[in-house]
Amino acid sequence: MTTIAFIGAGNIAKALMGGYIAAGSLGKVWAADPFEAQLATVPESVHTTTDNLEAVAEADLIVLCVKPNMMGDICLHLAPLAAGKLFISVAAGITSTSLGGWLGSKTAIIRCMPNTPALIGEGMTGLFASPNVSDEQKTLTADLLATVGKIAWFEDESALDAVTAVSGSGPAYFFLMLEAMQSAAIQLGLAPAVAKTLVEQTALGAIKMAIQSDLPVAELRHNVTSPAGTTAAAVDVLEDNGYQEIIGKALTAAASRSKALSAD
Repeated sequence: MTTIAFIGAGNIAKALMGGYIAAGSLGKVWAADPFEAQLATVPESVHTTTDNLEAVAEADLIVLCVKPNMMGDICLHLAPLAAGKLFISVAAGITSTSLGGWLGSKTAIIRCMPNTPALIGEGMTGLFASPNVSDEQKTLTADLLATVGKIAWFEDESALDAVTAVSGSGPAYFFLMLEAMQSAAIQLGLAPAVAKTLVEQTALGAIKMAIQSDLPVAELRHNVTSPAGTTAAAVDVLEDNGYQEIIGKALTAAASRSKALSAD
């Protein structure tokens, strides 16, 4: 049976723990975090400790769920126990080369870029495996991450910058749009609770249509946009104000920031 240790017990770690346990895995799960209050919120069956070395000692797979600025010190601390183990990092901008420099050049390392919908089992995770990772370890990682949503592997590590821009940061873009639509609905005279329901259900329905339909999203948009109708009036305003160009610039800015973090 596989033993997994989570270094850091924040939201993403807890989502992965919960998904792994709910999938019926018989493997042992450890969580290490310096804060007892944080450890008190993990699933009951998880073994907890404030000592990272205790959690890692018997683990086959270690998931590094810590902030990027803490990664170097933590990896150097774990390096004496790294041999033969698989390390998965969820930290944006920390390359496999940097991780290998801290943990040891022969260490099996996988970088992943999850997103917050993993908390409700609807996540999207991009994955990159270093050359030291075996097929068995890739399968183990895929099985773990697939418990909280969909996954996609990338051969080029630099692709994770684009993944970060599109899906890692992506939920915030949709939340901003929901926020703007709800605000506009209230200004049009709708009660806040009604505006919230209308906007959220419309977004949910549109996303489900996009997922379930074989048609391109451009055609779905065209189908609901009658010439000279209400939808056309709204879409014309968005397009006249560079809506698609703005989205492109936003994703480019996020990808550039991810690249900059990798270079720091």
